[in-house]
Amino acid sequence: MFPILVKIGPLTVHTYGFMMAIGVAFGLWFLFVQAKKQELGASRLIDMAFYTIIISLIGAKLILLIGNFSYYMKYPSELFSLARSGGVFQGGFTFGFLFALWYLHKNRIPTWKAADIIGPALALGHGFGRIGCFSAGCCFGRECAVPWGVVFHNEYAHNLTGIPLETLLHPTQLYESILNFANFLILFFILKKKRFDGQVFTFYIINYSIIRYFVEFYRGDHPDKAILIQNPSPYLSLSLPQLFCVLGFIGGFALFFIFKKRKSA
Repeated sequence: MFPILVKIGPLTVHTYGFMMAIGVAFGLWFLFVQAKKQELGASRLIDMAFYTIIISLIGAKLILLIGNFSYYMKYPSELFSLARSGGVFQGGFTFGFLFALWYLHKNRIPTWKAADIIGPALALGHGFGRIGCFSAGCCFGRECAVPWGVVFHNEYAHNLTGIPLETLLHPTQLYESILNFANFLILFFILKKKRFDGQVFTFYIINYSIIRYFVEFYRGDHPDKAILIQNPSPYLSLSLPQLFCVLGFIGGFALFFIFKKRKSA
């Protein structure tokens, strides 16, 4: 696709970074508007979001480094590619989630009431971020024969991400982008009708776990060691991200019933 959006002399604007910035901007806008409506202290939540983004990026890249440590030790020059990579989403989410919990507690902001507007903001931003993945050629799908399959031709993208060229692939980045935008709409609807604090955020965890679990069946960018259960059929295999999805799904439901019971009490 178009890994480089604009190049003027030494100035290079990568499409991935540009779409990430748009996603962050829309997520922060949603967070600010909803925080003002619910009198949660919009400025403090925006500060939290800013620091959380930094912590999440560090966490995502750190998990990517740990997961591919032997590769980076063998090819140390590839460490610079971490700066261009978005990293592992689950790693970024975990680091960001823990930091956000600490920040909300420290500043005495109702944790789960704030989380209910953070969840939709994450889904909205993530939808734009996956469009960036599609443009850059990362997080690519496996070979397919479906009529909506895509073929990449860009040599720069191949060198950057290893995406196969001149091969029909599942557009997994767009699958996840569309599903994340749909998740945002569902969460926004739940937010309008919610009955207890934490309800929206638990559905964010549950919904994204389902989205990522099924999109994983069509991913083609994972190394062999990321596959925990190998089978000729991808539908009978299990990857490490899918394991995290199963744990997230269970955890989301557990939190849902805990918050619901707390409200009833």
